[in-house]
Amino acid sequence: MADTRDRYISPFSERYASPEMQYIFSQNMKFSTWRKLWIALAETEMELGLSQDGKPVITQDMIDEMKSHVYDINYDDAIAREKLVRHDVMSHVYAYGLQCPKAAGIIHLGATSCYVGDNTDIIIMRDALTLVRKKLINVIDRLAVFADKYKSLPTLAFTHFQPAQPTTVGKRATLWINEFLIDLEDLEYVLGSLKLLGCKGTTGTQASFKELFKDAPEKPDMLDAMIAEKTGFKACYPVSGQTYSRKIDTRVINVIAGIAASAHKMSNDIRLLQHLKEIEEPFEKNQIGSSAMAYKRNPMRCERIASLSRYVISDALNPAITSACQWFERTLDDSANKRISVAEGFLATDGILDLCLNVTDGLVVNEKVIEKDIKRELPFMATENIMMDAVKNGGNRQVLHEEIRKLSMEAGINVKQKGLENNLFELIADSDAFDLSAEELSGYMNPADYTGRSSEQVERFIADFVEPVREANRDILGLTAKISV
Repeated sequence: MADTRDRYISPFSERYASPEMQYIFSQNMKFSTWRKLWIALAETEMELGLSQDGKPVITQDMIDEMKSHVYDINYDDAIAREKLVRHDVMSHVYAYGLQCPKAAGIIHLGATSCYVGDNTDIIIMRDALTLVRKKLINVIDRLAVFADKYKSLPTLAFTHFQPAQPTTVGKRATLWINEFLIDLEDLEYVLGSLKLLGCKGTTGTQASFKELFKDAPEKPDMLDAMIAEKTGFKACYPVSGQTYSRKIDTRVINVIAGIAASAHKMSNDIRLLQHLKEIEEPFEKNQIGSSAMAYKRNPMRCERIASLSRYVISDALNPAITSACQWFERTLDDSANKRISVAEGFLATDGILDLCLNVTDGLVVNEKVIEKDIKRELPFMATENIMMDAVKNGGNRQVLHEEIRKLSMEAGINVKQKGLENNLFELIADSDAFDLSAEELSGYMNPADYTGRSSEQVERFIADFVEPVREANRDILGLTAKISV
């Protein structure tokens, strides 16, 4: 076996992508699908009665021979042939023919290279989207368990990353779930609308199939429909050039770029919370956070989510530019870009979702830290309630507002410049404007009184939006993910 350590190896193969996603973009998947498509073409041509001088052009024994060699691909023969003819599809037609001598003359009959190339790409994207969908639904399910568990745990909310009115840990998690649900809607729409290219010929006119079935002009359309059904699609695209519109790739990659954006947002929030020591991603017993600073617990999983997500988000430009740059019925400047950008976009998204599964399955919530942080800021947040109650007791709202403002500034100086505890309630208790004792003010220090309808919102959100997804996908829930490094 050749040593591969002296050549480039994709990080997706060794670090990020799962074996399942790697197989979808493997050579075995690609070329066995080519052979399945050649079988579907030949079988359908036979079923439609393709004949010459009253004799069938394709026979069942040819089909059976082709079916017996779907997976045992003779790569050496194909590689040797491609060095000679410089054409990958014709090299594999030749290699397949060596294994299927009876069928050798009818393999690829009437088709152009994009019949196998483009139809295979559609099939691969369908299968890749299906795997992404499975993992995305499991991330949503895992986050919903977390949200429900902590639906009533008060925590500081932030606007502009400045302390704002409290929320709950669970309510914040629903914000992450909601974005993933939007992604799921987009994914299911695009997945459900994917169609096969079918057999359109060299410029999309079906000229070769009109010639093959010249006495039956309806059969080229029947051929398309039958091949679509054999490969699990409802239909073929109604018109095309030689290729399916590259706008399809744009739609597909935009879906996974949306997932990457949602994952990036969640991972950033968790990284910031880990800085605050409120919530932390999983950290293994023997994990090293820093080569120099042994005490550190770096959020490396969430950092990797962010890193891979930026790659996928930027990758969405590739198919958009490729789509815009196609000339007339086809140009080949899509090929090299397409085989990299689509494959690696999915491989990266697969890695992102595995990391999301791993992180959401083991989030650590430091409740005492959260309680300490919220109580440090709560006196400031309670001032509106204090002021309203004081007005109800006969106070002047404008006078009280100005007094609160001055006392808050003084307490802020004590906290930020002097490093002291927040003594705002002590200052209010000493103020004649409010006529409130320290004991009365302590009643304003329950964080749960400031979280609004957070708990109810979590319950309703899960019941109305997450449960239907769970119910429709019970068979794929319970997925776990291992990360390589």
